[in-house]
Formats: sequence, structure tokens, C-alpha cells
Amino acid sequence: MKILFIHQNFPGQWKHLAPALAAAGHECTALTLKVDKKVSWKGVTVLPYTLPKRPDQIVHPWLVDMDSKVIRAEACWRAARELAKGGYTPDLILAHPGWGESMFLRDLWPQSRMALYCELYHEAGYPHLDFDPEFKSREPEAQPMRIRLKNMNNHLHFPFAEAGICPTQFQADTFPEPLRSKITVSHDGIDTEFSGPDDQARLTLKGHPEYSRDTEVITFVNRNLEPYRGYHIFMRALPNLLKKRPNARVIIIGGDEVSYGAAPPKGQTWKQIFRDEVANQISPEDWKRVHFLGRIPHEHFTRILQLSRVHVYLTYPFVLSWSLMETMSCGGAIVASDTAPVREVITDGQTGLLVDFFDGQGMVDKVCSLLDDDQMRQTLGRNARALMQDQYDLKRICLPRQLEWVDSVMDMPLVV
Repeated sequence: MKILFIHQNFPGQWKHLAPALAAAGHECTALTLKVDKKVSWKGVTVLPYTLPKRPDQIVHPWLVDMDSKVIRAEACWRAARELAKGGYTPDLILAHPGWGESMFLRDLWPQSRMALYCELYHEAGYPHLDFDPEFKSREPEAQPMRIRLKNMNNHLHFPFAEAGICPTQFQADTFPEPLRSKITVSHDGIDTEFSGPDDQARLTLKGHPEYSRDTEVITFVNRNLEPYRGYHIFMRALPNLLKKRPNARVIIIGGDEVSYGAAPPKGQTWKQIFRDEVANQISPEDWKRVHFLGRIPHEHFTRILQLSRVHVYLTYPFVLSWSLMETMSCGGAIVASDTAPVREVITDGQTGLLVDFFDGQGMVDKVCSLLDDDQMRQTLGRNARALMQDQYDLKRICLPRQLEWVDSVMDMPLVV
């Protein structure tokens, strides 16, 4: 079977499924912005498409998002058309539609099936919108219209898709009918063999002291340090946390860009804004115990999770992070925000401790209570890892389920 993967940052969420399908003997091809020339990756032929240069034009602010998606969709369609001219026709298109690329591919290949990676449907009501009063919409009554336009991309894809797949129940349930009925909930999977406990874990990074299990390490991880993932809440609680734990080292991992939500004021980063806000509340000696590592290789990231005594995870009601589940797989003791996506994997007092997203003092108290309770940390960590092994293991559960889903898509009636 010929399978075409679409993802602007390929492999992205297809990083396990694509190689597995290639290993099963399928002819796998990917179109992406991530490469600038043809390459081979784990049995997948990866081809570039490029965005055209275009003159500046006036676009209504509510349509900027859609305009960007149409630009990508046209560029991807043109690259796909060159494949079609060479005689290529996929049996199945597996696409992450979030950036729009796959919008016009069924126009090119009407007899190909399409299945979508469904990350989120944007909802206009609380708590999906204006969850955080500090960053409320400037004009709340206009937001339902803006959000409706933001969801156009979903509605332009689903009529041409046979099926969708979504990693969590929370995310899938944001989609309204009839879209929701097309979606299978199946997580991407956690490699519980790679992400596992290691009592002998040690790590030295250039410019930082050695970390080991003998060190009281507190970790906080985002892809990018920003309000959607509670960075501002954590930083404002940091002075108190450092005072209460004079021997702790705090490791903060994450980039300076914006993954979700509003951008910071021009010329600034959220990381620096909230670091500066608390700078005078933390002594120079205490700052030496705070280590911003930026983005680091995955093997180093995993090693730090293995070293962590308590991990803090905060998020708006939004997409659930892989980092939380990898921490659970490593047997981490976790203090997390009591928000809907988190409650899907963390039960308070069983697989972690939950705290109100905005309660920085409560977060500090729970972190300290865990640091002082070896037995509780071990129990929570053991239960968290067991959940990942029993329900989210990549090789035994999630990847086989995804492969079955692909087979089921090919058995579905073709959408015409």
C-alpha cells in the first residue's frame, strides 16, 4: 500500500507509526517543510515542499490564521501535484491538518482515503477561552466569531476524511458532531522501556553541576516557557520554593518561543518577562540553584526526569504534553494542575498530586510535602509508571492499536 504522510514538522506525531508501516512493507512517503531536499528516514521517503514568497497584503486579523493555512495548503498541493504527474497516487493520506497542508489533497487524489491526526477543536466558551484572567481577551464578545473562523480548517478537512485519530479523550471531545463520531481515541504511545526509572542516573551538562539521585532536584518542563503551560505560576512561586528548600536545585527545561497562546510584547520572551518579575525576590546565591537548560536532546531530557525527585506540570485545559506522561513512565512523583486533560492520567493521591492551576502557594506546599515523604513519592511514582505500562505502552498497546486503526480506515467506504 502507498501511504503519504503530511506534517510540516515530519515526523511529529507520526514518529512511531510511519516507521512501523514502512517496516511492514508499505511504501511510505512524506511531504514536509522540515527538509530542503529528498532524504530517507527509517524507511520513509521524505520530500520537501516550500512556501512561496508573496507580497504583503492586507488581511483581516481574524483571517490571518486561515490565510497562513491556505498558503501552506496551496504549496503542499503544488508539490503533491508534481508527484501525481510522475504517476504517484497514494492509497492513504495520513495528515496532521493543523497547519492546513492537506486541505486540497483530495481534490488531487479523490480516490485516495484520508485520515487525520485530530489535535484540538477550538471552543469559544470557558474554560477553553479566557481560562486565565491575567490574559483575558480584549474583546470577549468578539471571540466566538474569531474562534469560529479558526475552526474553518477542521470543517474544510473533515468532509474529505474517512476517519480521525486523537491521543486523549479530552481532546477528542472538543470536536462536535458529526466530526467527533469519525475520531478514534488512541494515544501516540510512551516508550516505557526507554522512559523508565534508573536509581543510578547521573548527568553532567556543560556549565552546570553534576546531577544525581542524591540531589534534591525539582523539575519543570515546557516545550516553550509560556503562560499556557503555567510558567508564570511556577516562576512566581519559585522564590518561596527556594526559601523552603535550601538544598534543592530547580531545573527548568524549555525554549524561548511561543507554542500556544499570545506572543509576548515585541522584543521580549515570556521566559525573561517572568524571570525578571521575580529576580529581586531571589538572592544571588539562590539563583545559582536555578538552572535554565533551554531545549536539550531527548536522552538528556529523559535522564533528568530519572533524576527528578518532584516534577511540576501545569497546563491550561488544552493538549496534554508528552513530557508529563514520559515523567510518569520514569516513575516520577508529580504535582500537576487540576485541569481536565491532566485528570485523564493523574488521579489525586494515586498517580500524582493535583493542585489548582493558579494556587502557587498550594503547589509549593505539595512539592515540599512530597520531598519530605519518601514513601509517598515512591507510591505515586510506582502507580504512575504502572498506568503508563498498562494503558499507554508504545510497543504493546498504542502502536498495535494505531496499526489496526490504519487497517480499519482502508476498510471504510470512500468519502466522495
